[in-house]
Amino acid sequence: MDRKHLKYTLTWALLITMLFVLIELLTVFDIIGQYGITIIVLIGINLIAAVGLNLVIGMSGQFSLGHAGFMAIGAYATALMTTALPSIYGFILSILVGGLISGLVALAVGIPTLRLRGDYLAIATLGVSEIIRIIIINMKITRGPAGIFGIPAFVNWQMVFVLSVIVIIIVVNFVRSTSGQAIIAVRDNDIAAESLGINTTKYKVMAFVAGAILAAIAGGLRASFIQSVSPQDYTFMQSITILIIVVLGGIGSISGTVVTAIILGVLDVVLQNFGTLRMVIYALVLIIVMIFRPKGLLGTTEFSLQKLLFDSGGSHDHNDSKNARS
Repeated sequence: MDRKHLKYTLTWALLITMLFVLIELLTVFDIIGQYGITIIVLIGINLIAAVGLNLVIGMSGQFSLGHAGFMAIGAYATALMTTALPSIYGFILSILVGGLISGLVALAVGIPTLRLRGDYLAIATLGVSEIIRIIIINMKITRGPAGIFGIPAFVNWQMVFVLSVIVIIIVVNFVRSTSGQAIIAVRDNDIAAESLGINTTKYKVMAFVAGAILAAIAGGLRASFIQSVSPQDYTFMQSITILIIVVLGGIGSISGTVVTAIILGVLDVVLQNFGTLRMVIYALVLIIVMIFRPKGLLGTTEFSLQKLLFDSGGSHDHNDSKNARS
C-alpha cells in the first residue's frame, strides 16, 4: 500500500469514526431520541438492501423487482430462529441461515430467469417475490397473514452502522475485483463479453445471489429491530421503495445509493403524516429527478475522497515545484 492510498484509507476511517462518535454523543445526551434512532436504523437497513439491489441492477444490468421476497426470507428466518433460540448466537445463526436460504432460492431462480431480459425479467422476479409471500401466508409455522410478534430484539443502531460500513467496503472491493469487472463487462455488452470467454450467465447469477443475500440480511435486521414481521411488510411496494433508492442515487453508483438512502430516510420523517400519499410524493420526486438527472443524482460515478483531497493537492504541489524550477 503506497503512502497516498494509506492516507486516503485513514481519512475515510477517521470520518466514519467521527460520524459514529457524533451519533453516539447525540444519543447519550438525548438530542436524538428513540424515534431518531429508529430512523437511523431503518436508513442503514434500507441502505444494505439497496446496495444489494444495485449489484443486480447497476452492476450486472438485470432489472429485478423481487427484492422484497428475499427480504421476507431473511426476516422470517430471524423471527422463527430467535423466537426458538433467544440469544445473540441464535440471532447470528438466523442471519446466516436466512442469507443461505435466500442465496439458494436466488440461485434456483436465477439460472433459468436471468436468461430473460428487460421487462420479462422484471415480471419473472416480481412473480417469484409474490410466490415467496404467498407461501409464507399459507404456512402454519409462519402464522399466516397475522405474522409473528414478540421477536427478541438484538439489533441496535451501532450494529446496523457497522454492518452498513462493512457491506459497502465488501461491495466496493468486489466491484473492483476481477469478478466485479467481469460483471460490469456483461452489463455493458454481454455479446462482447461472451466473445472474450466470459461466462455471462455465471456472473449474472453471481450478482443476483449476492444481492439476494444482502436483502435477506436487511430483512433479518429489520425483523429483530421492529420485533414483528408479517407478509404485508414485504409486498411489491417494499421492492419499489428499495428500487427508488437505487434509481434516484444513480444506477451503478454505491455513493449515490448511500446519499439517497439518507435523503429518503429524512424525507420519510417529514412525510410521516401523509400516509399512503407518501409513495405518490416519492413517485413525483422520482419523475422530477429523471427529467433533470436521467442517470440519477450521481449517475454511474462514485464520490472520490482521494480526488477531492489528495489529487488536487498533488497537482498543486507539482505546479509549485515546476514554478520553483522555472
